[in-house]
Amino acid sequence: MKRLIQQLLGAAALSLATVAHAASFPDHAVEIIIPYPPGGTADAVARPLSAALQEKLGVPIVVSYKPGAGGVIATQYVARAKPDGYTMVMVLAAHAINPSLYPNLPYDSVKDFTSIGMVAKLPLVLYTNPKFPAKTVPEFIKYAKDNPGRLSVASAGNGNTSHLATELFATTAGVKLLHVPYKGGGPSVTAAMGGEVDAVFAGPDSLHLAKAGRLHTVAVTSPERLALMPDVPTVQEAGLKGYEVQGWYGLLAPAGTPDNVVGVLNKALTEAVKDPKFVKTVEDLGYIPSPSDPAGFMDYIKQETARWAKVVKDADIKLQ
Repeated sequence: MKRLIQQLLGAAALSLATVAHAASFPDHAVEIIIPYPPGGTADAVARPLSAALQEKLGVPIVVSYKPGAGGVIATQYVARAKPDGYTMVMVLAAHAINPSLYPNLPYDSVKDFTSIGMVAKLPLVLYTNPKFPAKTVPEFIKYAKDNPGRLSVASAGNGNTSHLATELFATTAGVKLLHVPYKGGGPSVTAAMGGEVDAVFAGPDSLHLAKAGRLHTVAVTSPERLALMPDVPTVQEAGLKGYEVQGWYGLLAPAGTPDNVVGVLNKALTEAVKDPKFVKTVEDLGYIPSPSDPAGFMDYIKQETARWAKVVKDADIKLQ
């Protein structure tokens, strides 16, 4: 009986400590892990987000980088971190793609994480070399049908969102495209500008190259036109119904993070993503601020995982 009482008192003390901790959260710096090197699209969102979150939470927000293995290294690190809300990872669309590309991931993309919320989406743009004859989506599809397997499309690498955008386009349009992977988004865009390839799916950050006449913008992959390029149609309205590809960014914490802590983080995140300064900063780069509740973001991850699994299977994509 004495041992039972001691166990009950211990459990009660632990519960009270947990409640007290959650009530005082946060009381020191919060770390956001970025799975890619500085200077990429995740960094472009994380930097203004960290500044906005710092204002909302009242503690320092530290942005750290753990690149490698398509985001797996950083994501695994956070999956194994203490579930106290002080360590989060900014995941990208690759988080939903990797389960289909890496059958032996060292974590479960859903079960090993607690959702905090979505931050933003980033549509892709179909660019072509200015000398390429097809200037619209229907012309692009016709050229592909007339020249099966010869229309070359660059990507930022095998398994990258830009690669899957190409495969989904080919499947949806019923055409055969020649996928040419490069080591990064920069080289893939350079290849399209130089005529090494006919086209490339890349971000709106390359729009300045189109304005300078070094690329031609065919269409955007989002459901709606972008404010940055209101004259450029979406792939859907240009004739390819049901086609949509968007990069996305959101925050996850380790599984087991207390609900009260998640509530504090999601409230701050939602306020940060709606902050006018943050909105202007990221919209000028082509991002679409997309706040969500935790459950909504996790449901979105599940939907994206299932969607890309089908694309990977249909295209028989295998990483060497």
